[in-house]
Amino acid sequence: MNDRLTALKLFARAARVGNFSSAGRELGLSQPSASRLVAALEAEVGATLFSRTTRAVTLTDAGVTYLTRVEAILAALDEADHEARGTGELRGVLRVGTSSSFVLREVIPRLPKFLSLHPELRVELLSNDRYQDLVIEGIDVAFRFGSMPDSSATARKLMEDPRVLAAAPSYLAEHGVPVMPSDLAQHAVILGPAHLLPTFSFSKDGRVASVRVKSQLTVTINEGAIAAAKTGMGIVATAFNSARAELESGALVRVLSDWDFGSMEVNALFVSGKAIKPAARAFTDFLVEEFRR
Repeated sequence: MNDRLTALKLFARAARVGNFSSAGRELGLSQPSASRLVAALEAEVGATLFSRTTRAVTLTDAGVTYLTRVEAILAALDEADHEARGTGELRGVLRVGTSSSFVLREVIPRLPKFLSLHPELRVELLSNDRYQDLVIEGIDVAFRFGSMPDSSATARKLMEDPRVLAAAPSYLAEHGVPVMPSDLAQHAVILGPAHLLPTFSFSKDGRVASVRVKSQLTVTINEGAIAAAKTGMGIVATAFNSARAELESGALVRVLSDWDFGSMEVNALFVSGKAIKPAARAFTDFLVEEFRR
């Protein structure tokens, strides 16, 4: 690997991990060697790419702009190498952005199978419950529910996840089981990330029903909404797959299951205008097939 390519890879990793030592170790470089290589890159580019402190390095404005270009180049090189090998073997690092619930319930259980097919690939799961900036955080593919407000990304649909209402048996034993959507007005409802608005709409046999619910609790993290429902705090609005384990075990029971409560799209997002990393494409293809089973 020539010095310029090494420097570009080092620069991209240091920008993500926040120090030269960690980035250098990934490339087999000592900290002094990594620092010298970045300094030489800055001299060649003619701009300061990092602000340095004793604890960390952060990108300058010029560094942020440069990173966007460099990661596109590295992704294109990765694609070229992958095609040249012609074996389907994946290498390098795949950075995946996703919510904590989706990664725990859907991604990690399927990850061993995928990684067994690609032993030279390393996966980084960036899991949190806010919208991640794919460009700034260097994410190769992100999985998101619902509408896609990020105009800088292109999407591929993974599946449709039905919305459901569910409650703990203890809650239903104490407060009764709603039979019609209008009954929800007399119940405690937990608003979860699958439905954060207090007005619910249903359909059945061509009929449409809407009801405004009462909620003392709104939880933007699915695991929190499910946990609250399991304690008997109320009826939770969630996506079916987000509560599948609890529904199968009986910890939660579906209510109004004969009414259609709509569904949520689950999409894979990629940075628009940037070559899709082969590993990101392969992982998305893999999940699409898994969700069809």
